[in-house]
Amino acid sequence: MHTLIGPFSQIIPLDNLAFKGPLTDENLRTIDKGGVLVKDGKIAATGPFEELYKSRPAGTEVQEIEEQSVLLPGFIDSHTHICFAGSRARDYSLRVAGKSYQEILKQGGGIHDTVGKTREASEEDLVQNIIRRVHRHIKEGVTTIEVKSGYGLNVEEELKMLRAIRKAGEQVSAELIPTCLAAHVKPKDFAEASDYLTYILEELLPKVKAEKLTERVDIFVEPEAFPVDASRPYLQKAKEMGFALTLHADQFTSGGSLLATEIGALSADHLESSTEQDVKALAHSNTVATVLPGASLGLGMQYSPARRLLDAGACLAIATDWNPGSAPMGDLLLQASLLGAAEKLSMTEVLAGLTFRAAAALALTNRGTLIKGALADMQSFPTHDFREILYFQGKLKARKVWKSGKLLQA
Repeated sequence: MHTLIGPFSQIIPLDNLAFKGPLTDENLRTIDKGGVLVKDGKIAATGPFEELYKSRPAGTEVQEIEEQSVLLPGFIDSHTHICFAGSRARDYSLRVAGKSYQEILKQGGGIHDTVGKTREASEEDLVQNIIRRVHRHIKEGVTTIEVKSGYGLNVEEELKMLRAIRKAGEQVSAELIPTCLAAHVKPKDFAEASDYLTYILEELLPKVKAEKLTERVDIFVEPEAFPVDASRPYLQKAKEMGFALTLHADQFTSGGSLLATEIGALSADHLESSTEQDVKALAHSNTVATVLPGASLGLGMQYSPARRLLDAGACLAIATDWNPGSAPMGDLLLQASLLGAAEKLSMTEVLAGLTFRAAAALALTNRGTLIKGALADMQSFPTHDFREILYFQGKLKARKVWKSGKLLQA
């Protein structure tokens, strides 16, 4: 059965826009007094509401929108760590008081604090934690969410996290995309990073494959985590096993993004410390440059060079990095709005980074636009002018959200 939804003051379909490089607001097409025709969870047509209404198939259900509203594709958060237990508020208080990360580690904080709390949590505890965070994301218009493991750091606990992500995904309306980030940091019981990576390859990833828990592998490429020379063979072997690759790259030091482009990764994420060489390499590749303003805000450090990446010709995605340590806020629209203002991004560039370009970081081609054949993942905002969405810097929230054409929030 068909469903016709509208009329909307404006529809922003985000169609006919380049996959890479800069975008101006003059590139953006809007449909005034528009409607969307949905069938079987997908968009059958987008256009003027009156035209769609007159030509609607027999038996079409009409969902009339009476208030002024702007329709956008659902947001896609392509980098999160929302499978965790505990809080790192103590770490944050120490960090804003001037303590270094190493000093916080010595006082029992840092990522190993989250590892301990996540190991102590049951699988069901983790499921409920994920569901609670996903529900908040849905209310804020996010309909596809990548979720990483990485706070288990051994076979049993990483499998527990990935199973929890799968179980949570079966109980929420948003689509969860799992990623194995067992190579997050070296656990304390391994002397060498290379030994731990071999352990993951031999003991964990075959089980992940056997249970079909994920098709994606991530690694934190930094000298203090996994150096480039240790990361390269790990990624090559994971790729040979059939995993798609993404990297935590250039957060504190350069090198990770060059490895990402060399290895053919789907995305290189963070990029706060990317050099001109890194920017050019990303621009001349199909690796999506994913920037994470939430981490910059949480750590009080510089933003990723989003403007330079776009001007060089890169595909730029924007994600939250929602995690208990460096990016606890998890508000995608707020973070993207602040990044846009700081980096002088056009509104079209920001919206593209939250939708179809973010979908590319997850190798998803069926969402992020409002065109025929795309999933009817949509959100409407209580305004008549799409520019007010970013103008209010995250305070104007979605009023209604649809996933595959089903209304989730009224």
